[in-house]
Amino acid sequence: MMLIMTTLLFFLSLATTVQAFVSPSTSKIAKQHLSAATSFTGARANPQESTVAVVEEMPASLPPLKNYYYLLRHGQSTANVEGIISSARSLAGNNKHGLTLLGIDQGRNAASSLIELIEQDLADDDTASTKQLYFYSSPFARAKETAYACLEGLQANDDVETKIKELGLKVNEEVFIDDGLMERFFGRLDGKELLTYAYVWPVDTFDPTHTAFDVESVAAVSTRIRSTLLHIDSKHNEGGNHIVLTSHADVLQITQVYAAGLDNVGMFSQYRFGNGEVRRMGRNVTTLPEAVPLQPPERGS
Repeated sequence: MMLIMTTLLFFLSLATTVQAFVSPSTSKIAKQHLSAATSFTGARANPQESTVAVVEEMPASLPPLKNYYYLLRHGQSTANVEGIISSARSLAGNNKHGLTLLGIDQGRNAASSLIELIEQDLADDDTASTKQLYFYSSPFARAKETAYACLEGLQANDDVETKIKELGLKVNEEVFIDDGLMERFFGRLDGKELLTYAYVWPVDTFDPTHTAFDVESVAAVSTRIRSTLLHIDSKHNEGGNHIVLTSHADVLQITQVYAAGLDNVGMFSQYRFGNGEVRRMGRNVTTLPEAVPLQPPERGS
């Protein structure tokens, strides 16, 4: 217990001594597409970004959904290579911080892993499946480009194409953009070095509602993800569809532990996604990968 308190006090002390940061202004495009969380009852606006909600508690647990969901993290981006945080809402709808050549390859290579996951789900019970595959994406360039790269990988790989035919899957080639899948907003830390994640992630584990540096809290991300999932599920009300959510590391990590029912969603950073990694969105904690102790973020990932 003493070690935990010492760690928390260290990070809180570190946070209070950091120089004040200025976050980029929000573009007209981002302002036209309010985050799903801002419509949550009782939410107020983040002081740095009016489209980001501040909430006081975690949302209710996620109810059963009618469709299969898969979580795909974007491939390596130019921001990853620069080693900076890239969360400004002004990035929605433009091409800044898109994929590197390696990132494009990672998106394409995700196709085979995705088909393997779908094949496993169909092996468990294919009577519930419509065999329809849909892609949803964050409006940030790195996520959209990854979704399209994965779609390309589904068509460009002979083995994958053969497996798709064997499974009877119908791949819908449109990528649906949903603002609820945007990157977690990092407030005054946006544009700063990746090491500044260390001012936020350890505190997340103790308080999922904290907004230090005007960061979007774990509770706020969980709230908008809950709203987003319920909205997407209602659009495919017949059920049994296979839906890929292409998004960002923190958002997907929060999504997987929230959907799985982990008691402390603030521990999400111990279940980190790699660039271009795809996972099934499980609905109980046994589906989570083994937790890995929190590590400092590295440039390029």
